[in-house]
Amino acid sequence: MTPESPARTTAAPAYAERLSLTWWIWPVALVVVSILAVEVLLGFPTLPTWVPFAVLIPITVAGMLWTGRIRVAVADGEFRVDDARLPVRFVKDVVALDAEGKREALGVGAHPLAFVIQRPWVGPAVQVLLDDPDDPTPYWIVSTRQPVKLATALIEARGPRG
Repeated sequence: MTPESPARTTAAPAYAERLSLTWWIWPVALVVVSILAVEVLLGFPTLPTWVPFAVLIPITVAGMLWTGRIRVAVADGEFRVDDARLPVRFVKDVVALDAEGKREALGVGAHPLAFVIQRPWVGPAVQVLLDDPDDPTPYWIVSTRQPVKLATALIEARGPRG
């Protein structure tokens, strides 16, 4: 009889989001890169017509996919932003910020040790105030399209403070 390994179960995340580019940026970027490819053709008239398009369009698409790679999640007792992990027990408070609030939080009064994941195409954000005596980071500011849902998920995951 062989011992069975316990089944690995992971609960569904309380919140999950990918900070991908907005839909309208894609056609704009493809038009711009197509214009650039035509300009390259004007500079190199002996170049085969397909070469600038075959090079520039895939590079642009790959760059746009890479730019929108950041994932934000609250799961398994952690706040995850890309590869950064914050145990929710260190969350002191969470503030949902609109676009104007995010601008103010990231302005001249921002703390230099704050952890910031900011995407200009995502207006709102959350500010997560930390309570960790071993960490000099005072807070995290993270872009999100649904700041109230993310703030609620973080507060619920943290549980009651005593």
